[in-house]
Amino acid sequence: MTHADTVPPHLLLGTCDYPEHVPPDRWAPYARQQRELGLHFVRVAEFAWSRLEPRPGDFNWAWLDEAVDAYHAQGLRVVMCTPTPTPPAWLIRAHPDILAFDEHGRVREFGSRRHYDFASPVYREHSRRITRAMAERYGQHPAVAGWQTDNEFGCHATSRSYGGASAERFPAWLEARYGTLDALNHAWGNVFWSMEYTDWSQIRPPVLTVTEVNPSHVLDYARFASAMIAEFQAEQVALLRELSPRRFITHNFMIFESGFDHYDVARGLDFATWDNYPTGMLEFFAPPGVDEALKTHYARTGHPDLVAFNHDVYRGLMRGQDGLGREGAGTPNGFWVMEQQCGQVNWAPYNPLPADGAVSLWTAQAWAHGADVVSYFRWRAATMAQEVMHSGLLRHDETPDRGHAEVQALDQTLFPAGPIRARVALLHDYESLWLYDQQKHAAGLSYWAQTVTYYMALRSLGVDVDVVHADTDLSGYAVVVAPAITLVSAGRAAHWTHAVQAGTPLICGPRTAFRTPGGATWDDGQFGPLSDLVGARLHQYDSLRPTLTQPVTGLLGTFDATFWAESYRLNGAQALAHYAGGPLDGQPAVIRHGRVTVIGAHSAPLISAVLTDVLTAAGVPVTPLPEGVRVSRRAGRVLVQNWNPEPTDWNGRRLPPVSYQVMEEASV
Repeated sequence: MTHADTVPPHLLLGTCDYPEHVPPDRWAPYARQQRELGLHFVRVAEFAWSRLEPRPGDFNWAWLDEAVDAYHAQGLRVVMCTPTPTPPAWLIRAHPDILAFDEHGRVREFGSRRHYDFASPVYREHSRRITRAMAERYGQHPAVAGWQTDNEFGCHATSRSYGGASAERFPAWLEARYGTLDALNHAWGNVFWSMEYTDWSQIRPPVLTVTEVNPSHVLDYARFASAMIAEFQAEQVALLRELSPRRFITHNFMIFESGFDHYDVARGLDFATWDNYPTGMLEFFAPPGVDEALKTHYARTGHPDLVAFNHDVYRGLMRGQDGLGREGAGTPNGFWVMEQQCGQVNWAPYNPLPADGAVSLWTAQAWAHGADVVSYFRWRAATMAQEVMHSGLLRHDETPDRGHAEVQALDQTLFPAGPIRARVALLHDYESLWLYDQQKHAAGLSYWAQTVTYYMALRSLGVDVDVVHADTDLSGYAVVVAPAITLVSAGRAAHWTHAVQAGTPLICGPRTAFRTPGGATWDDGQFGPLSDLVGARLHQYDSLRPTLTQPVTGLLGTFDATFWAESYRLNGAQALAHYAGGPLDGQPAVIRHGRVTVIGAHSAPLISAVLTDVLTAAGVPVTPLPEGVRVSRRAGRVLVQNWNPEPTDWNGRRLPPVSYQVMEEASV
């Protein structure tokens, strides 16, 4: 396989198939139907361990050989998976220490999926063993285009085990990190509440405490658990590189998954993929401001910005990383949607059928945000076990479902490969996420909610966005936005300072630089090492219950802050807006020092107004869009999207409900 084989000229399509779920006489007909539908890729085997190795060392390859040959006969490319998310019963019963522990100290039993502890040395050995066996069998097969490691790290709160192998490894990991107990006790502030340790063996996972856990303890356990996932995957990647050269390696990440550092875990992959379920996502991850009425409005499409944000997270995941191979990436920093919803899901509190046009709209949006391949979950709806209520491209009776018709009607050549040239960077950091959410101080606000509020404001202004790590090279961006980066080290502060001094405007949200890398606050308070750049220090912060608002007034208008409001003592900065009334009356709410602007109040309209002001001054075109209308640009084309269930007028055009239009960028 050459590099050219894996760089598609335009968007390509695929599906997730499960030959082990159906009789063998369906494999060849399914492969033919998949090719006739215009699909190029088929993902297989991520949950097939018990069929591949029904007893220890007794491998049964014949069925998968036949299935892969059927795909190959139709010219389909196979994404082969390591089946490690589902260790079989014989392995678990022989080695029950593989199982993970939940936050209540209970063993998470066999009978579902993702039932293992990443730190288990026994499971690591078997993970390597099955990976090697699969790579030796299929690593050189001409149909195999690449590999997916495991499946959906972190799904079902499985990033962290709070007992067993993880509990045993954690003290040694800490000793390697800190060297001495004195250093650890100081970093964690363990003199508080007499939490000081005198032996490494005294340290346990941060759960089951009487009241709040030390946030520094939580932060380091999150780092440790993330490192275990990275180690686990790196072992598989090394074997796949050795035994299946010139095939891509990826992993399918999750919607708003918070349990590990994706930037670290993605190292060594060729590109990222993620699993996109817009209607289910709406129920779980809608930020403040998306009330029941708005959820109803988007019930059959999902919210465009929640979907887009995840596209942009995973497009940016590999940015700045060296990576290995890179044969699979269609465009620089490209990504795939490995599982795309194509009908109703089964796992949300409510699971409505998608609107007519939603599947094709989701596909077009994925392309516009950088996807090279969209793969639909699943080919045929499952007729057994936990997912019988989940849709597929085919119904249970093998007749085409509604999503099948939309895929069949897609013109893939409308969506050429090519780069996205966003001029705005939005900074993201999992360590800040862990610290922010451990001590939210305002129940209605979280790291994701604050971050997505800024992202939604940018998208509603018609601005394309790169979501990148907080330490990424920022040269080339016209504006940088840091909505919720609460952990700022001296090195990070220097990095941002360099970008600002080079001419890039920086916009920060509340709680910026509140924390040190150890999880404490700075001795001189917020903004710590950013204080000179910001030209101010924190004065007070106010957590607002849902029934409280705090008015903000200034040059850009009058607004109501919800959930959070913080004020500042100025040391060179100027106030653009002040609080009016309440305990913060007259105190600065929005400040500016040179090219740095800090918004201390959580208010979507205020955030939009400040962003408009800074973007316009920086020469970034701003086009306020109607509710539910979004515009994205890629490869010289513009995708205009209407996510509303009714027709909408924009820019002299009548946009049909739940639809998209592709046009040349110069014409918009």
